[in-house]
Amino acid sequence: MRAVADSVSFDNTAIAFAHLKDKDLERAFRVYQLINIRPLTWLGTRLTPWAIRMGLPVKSLVRSTLFQVFCGGETLQACSYVIDRLSKYGVYTVLDYGVEAKQDEEEFDRTLANILEAIRFAGQRRHVPFVSVKVTGICRFALLEKLHQRHSLSASEQQQWQRAQERLAQICTLAQQQRVGVMLDAEESWIQNPIDELADLLMQRFNRSEAVVLNTFQLYRHDRLAFLHDSFERAQRGGYLLGAKLVRGAYMEKERRRAKRLGYASPIQPDKKACDRDFNEAVRFCIERLSSIFLCLASHNEESNMLAVRLTQQYRMPPDHPHLLFSQLYGMSDNITFNLAHAGFRASKYVPYGPVQEVIPYLMRRAQENTSVGGMTSRELLLLRRERQRRKTQAHGTVS
Repeated sequence: MRAVADSVSFDNTAIAFAHLKDKDLERAFRVYQLINIRPLTWLGTRLTPWAIRMGLPVKSLVRSTLFQVFCGGETLQACSYVIDRLSKYGVYTVLDYGVEAKQDEEEFDRTLANILEAIRFAGQRRHVPFVSVKVTGICRFALLEKLHQRHSLSASEQQQWQRAQERLAQICTLAQQQRVGVMLDAEESWIQNPIDELADLLMQRFNRSEAVVLNTFQLYRHDRLAFLHDSFERAQRGGYLLGAKLVRGAYMEKERRRAKRLGYASPIQPDKKACDRDFNEAVRFCIERLSSIFLCLASHNEESNMLAVRLTQQYRMPPDHPHLLFSQLYGMSDNITFNLAHAGFRASKYVPYGPVQEVIPYLMRRAQENTSVGGMTSRELLLLRRERQRRKTQAHGTVS
């Protein structure tokens, strides 16, 4: 077992980027170069959504840059190429219909139809074990906010909430039938409570013998490690398997700004050290209880992923343990995903898809995330540059 763990290196670029042709590698390198220019990223993330709304001709630019690097395609069928390419290297796909923050029942029903289509699609493909779901894609943000605050609902709002719950039940029922899992994304802290409560109810119903439903725990919140412990205790009492996707989080700056503006204590960890500490403790907690927890370790942090690798070694677990899945976003941290898969671990890519204009919010968060997380863009650029040089050296060596 030690040999397996010791064989994992997140510096091996030949393995990390073997799935990318030279032109794809070059595109990724150029996109990360642009993202690394902070003023340009700041301006672009603010102007691009406005330009799309105004009908300005920027979709083709977005499609050929950010969309190509971070998304699987505009349709499920277009994602097939990405899914097949990933599976060739032993990497699974988590499908994410990248539509969120809709406002009316007709839009929610359209999103539901697309998610159900994705589940049927995944059910026919062995390398697509999960579909991701954002609750704000099938329920109004303002309604979730009202539920979070424990405010009374009007008769109309009660009906809306009932329909949202029915949509989620329909999603999970089909997923169970198709033997596909559902990952419920975490969202902003001021709408998270009703999502967590729904996740518990769904896990209690569907996670009796296998992990159909996973809830997401954002460890950049200082209360989430305790919430993970509480969730596990509820699962133990209820006799169901806890599905836990661990992430650091994607709304840090937004959360801090809102807390400051409204004058309440920020839910975000005081510093990166505290976040890393809680995240790694959550990894240990889950792996030590892997018989009762399905863990999706969704992290771009090399230390946290290597910790999980070492813990599987320590507890003499097979690298392809059925209750352990590693996951990174498509277009990011290939050095982690593909090196884990190469060593025999169950590793996956979270692959968003959908019309370009619909996934703009997702793409803007990816650009912002890469500039706000210290060293992430620099690390990606370093690895991409190293692989470009390795291929050039190899080509010159072959010619000579």
